[in-house]
Amino acid sequence: MEDLDLKNIIEDIEYLASEKNSRMILNILVGNYPADVAQILGNLSEENEKYVFGLLDADTASDVIVELDDVSREKLVSELQHERISEIVDEMESDDATDLVAELPDEIAEKVLDAIDEEGSEEVKELLQHEEDTAGGIMALEYVSMPEETTVDEAIEEIRAKAEDVPEVYNVYVVDKEGMLVGFLPLKNLIVAQASQKLKDVLIADVISVPTEMDQEEVANIFRRYNLVSIPVVDELGRLVGRITVDDIVEVIEEEASEDMQKMAGIADEEEIRETSVFKISFGRLPWLLVGFVGQLIAALVLFQFEASLKDIFLAIFFIPMMMAMGGNSGIQAATIVVRGIALGELSPDDTFKRLSREIRVSLVNGMVCGLLLFGIIAIFYNPSFGLVLALSMLAVIINASILGASIPLILRRVGVDPAIAAGPLITTFNDIIGLAIYLGLVTASLQYI
Repeated sequence: MEDLDLKNIIEDIEYLASEKNSRMILNILVGNYPADVAQILGNLSEENEKYVFGLLDADTASDVIVELDDVSREKLVSELQHERISEIVDEMESDDATDLVAELPDEIAEKVLDAIDEEGSEEVKELLQHEEDTAGGIMALEYVSMPEETTVDEAIEEIRAKAEDVPEVYNVYVVDKEGMLVGFLPLKNLIVAQASQKLKDVLIADVISVPTEMDQEEVANIFRRYNLVSIPVVDELGRLVGRITVDDIVEVIEEEASEDMQKMAGIADEEEIRETSVFKISFGRLPWLLVGFVGQLIAALVLFQFEASLKDIFLAIFFIPMMMAMGGNSGIQAATIVVRGIALGELSPDDTFKRLSREIRVSLVNGMVCGLLLFGIIAIFYNPSFGLVLALSMLAVIINASILGASIPLILRRVGVDPAIAAGPLITTFNDIIGLAIYLGLVTASLQYI
């Protein structure tokens, strides 16, 4: 939807909602994609958002509510009666229904599960047993599986019978008598096979599957590596229990990327762009700001220790921001590459020494280039000796920052801490303290030559 069209629609609906003109609002919304309707709702005032959402039938509302951002959905759901929530959950696929029920207060969730149909309730309860960020937590129970003795013609008939319950069929999963996954059959292969052939004779045995306890980020990496559109999920015995589709993985990738960006910025908890609570936002950001605060106090103590040197060559003070900035940028560059490599599964523990070695070589080249530029400028306009000290300091600071930036995420991963947190205030703080000590130490040691 074009931005101009969206703006006009939002203005029209705001006016119509204030006039309680439900017929015209529904005429405008009909035919729009759920994602577009969710975007429109997200830009309305809270009162009008609630009113317009209340006009949607349960089927449409179930598609729209999953497209809303977390904050908007949480506020909207908190004001709905449990009967209305039950109607919406009843229309949702099992994985989406589970996500919504998991966000509800226990008392409301229990009422909703009692109100929806028994089969759907059991499915949601089954999925709620899995950890939220695992394959079991994001899988759906709507899939097509057949015994290996089934014929191709029977399989096609079964797909037709399940068409309403399973919206997208990419593969037919083949199981044995114990429900163990033995293979799969892409829809195209099924269509071109002979009607009388049995699935066990035409299946692809080399099936890629994931266990229920696998982390969702690892699942996303498998999708990316093998260009999958869906993947079966199996329990500890290898029995088929669900499937994950690519639309779920797109959400996982977005969620993980946002989470990593927030951690790299020093935001402890997930913060939504539409969050309005100042205190909630503040409490999410303060922890790492306090780490930076303590780090800068230590940096101030380092400055104090070199007070005499700074009095002897006052000009050195003016280059402190440059040293800190160059070190910080170099550290963040190295950390970003390492964190990305870890997140995408491209960096194994055996690559640690190779990665550090590469970062040292890169920082050596960058440090020499920046140092030579700084030396040339200072040598021409002030003093070659002081220019040499600055150049050596720049080289040492950049090398130190790059090593810290590359090694800290690797160390954190080894001790079981998310490496993404290393690319924010943690590395910046260490760089400031150690970089400052390196710079002022070299200046102090070279005073008699400057």
